[in-house]
Amino acid sequence: MKKVTKKCFMMAATATILMSVSAPACLTFAGSADTNAMTTDKEDGEYSIQVDLEGGSGKASVTSPTILKVEDGKAYAQIQWSSSNYDYMIVDEEKYLPTNEEGMNSVFEIPVLTMDEQMPVIADTTAMGAPREIQYHLTFYSDSIGSKSQMPQEAAKRVVAVAMVIIVGGGILNYFVNKRNRC
Repeated sequence: MKKVTKKCFMMAATATILMSVSAPACLTFAGSADTNAMTTDKEDGEYSIQVDLEGGSGKASVTSPTILKVEDGKAYAQIQWSSSNYDYMIVDEEKYLPTNEEGMNSVFEIPVLTMDEQMPVIADTTAMGAPREIQYHLTFYSDSIGSKSQMPQEAAKRVVAVAMVIIVGGGILNYFVNKRNRC
């Protein structure tokens, strides 16, 4: 699995964000030198999970279901905000920078500290002029963990792929029918 390291600006530390996740069957909280992401007995890989957001003005939202990644038995979530105005998140006193492309909605890879209860996070937004840190709570639901292919984004990719096959197949068929009619 690919590991991505980002510099943390709080306490001049480095946070390691792991790029893969296993869905937990049995979940326990365990900290390490790198991160306090919870441990799970799920296999390393990517899964989907329902997440709720509370806090702030109520105008912001996060994509749910979201991607849950497990690597080396630790759980991480890919949080996508409804805005491109979030420039960092703080989870368990560690600062995480966005992983999205410029101009896209803000996306962060953060450790999952707990399941089935509120997890406090801070997100800094620039939408109100001056940057402001806003306290939110994320709740990840362990009973919703499923295949990554269950996510609407993944289903949309499959629909586009099937449509492309139909279009290309129809074009080829049309070519041969027209060629046959000309002869």
